[in-house]
Amino acid sequence: MPQTALVTGGSGYIAGYLIRLLLAAGWNVHTTVRHIRREAPLRRLLAMDTTRLKVFVAELTTDAGWAEAAAGCSHVAHLASPLPTGVPKKADDLIVPARDGALRVLHAAHAAGASRFVMTSSVAAISYGRGPGEHHFTERDWTDLSSPGLSPYVQSKTVAERAAREWVAAQGQGMVFCSICPSVVLGPVWGADYSASVVIVQKLLDGSLRACPNIGFGVVDVRDVADLHLRALTASGLDGERFIASGRFMTLRHVADVLRAQLGDQARHVTRHNLPDALVRVAALFSPLARSVVPELGAVRHHDASHAQAVLGWQTRPEEHSIVDAARSLLELGIIKP
Repeated sequence: MPQTALVTGGSGYIAGYLIRLLLAAGWNVHTTVRHIRREAPLRRLLAMDTTRLKVFVAELTTDAGWAEAAAGCSHVAHLASPLPTGVPKKADDLIVPARDGALRVLHAAHAAGASRFVMTSSVAAISYGRGPGEHHFTERDWTDLSSPGLSPYVQSKTVAERAAREWVAAQGQGMVFCSICPSVVLGPVWGADYSASVVIVQKLLDGSLRACPNIGFGVVDVRDVADLHLRALTASGLDGERFIASGRFMTLRHVADVLRAQLGDQARHVTRHNLPDALVRVAALFSPLARSVVPELGAVRHHDASHAQAVLGWQTRPEEHSIVDAARSLLELGIIKP
């Protein structure tokens, strides 16, 4: 009999790719969306037979719908989490739904008898609060929440994963739990509703980012992250595990250089300029977005993904491919005008 998996946040970037993989592998899939009007577009974007897909309406901030979505599911992949394109006025606007939403899904999964729960966390829960300079991180590391200047997003991912692990330790007997911590996720998009991580490429392509501040991030492909989730859902012996999903660290300027080198005239609006740290600090006096960038200036974070490679046989494609594929899809869909 085919197994049934719940994938939360079905209209999300990674979730769409994971749903495709599960359906192609013969699974029955339940997924959640915040509004029923998202169901039809989701089915169209999946572009495959979705007769084994059931869509439920559920939000992270309320209990309604979660018991129904989890019913009959042996496996759960919890990907739904608030990911803003700007800076919220209050950190709790992100922290509360991320934490409470994870706990709601855990409770529903456990009550439904799910045997496996895979939570999508982030390297934001691993490697922040260390300041400028070069740092190396593994799954044993945690973001220091006592460090000043942490963004609401970083706080939300750290608090949510810690809360989930504490809940499982206290109440999740009989359910295998592991987490996956991606870095900046790039790769092809399917439509205009795409992840905030792809906004980096969008703003470079359309020229709205006129100079590159001295910041960077690990890059990983959305297709590879979905593949890692599938492996974590099916491999044995993973209780309590944590997996970094990241490629190599790249500066924002390096990403811009890749786009210009690979896309030619289509990347004519991509900046060639760097933004001095001093100007970022001045802008931070007036702009919440610039203020959130200041703690990142000069920070180089290397995330070691060898654990996922050794335990799950996971591999990643070159980071340049993910960057260029994201850009080409934005251009092909007409989201960015060449």
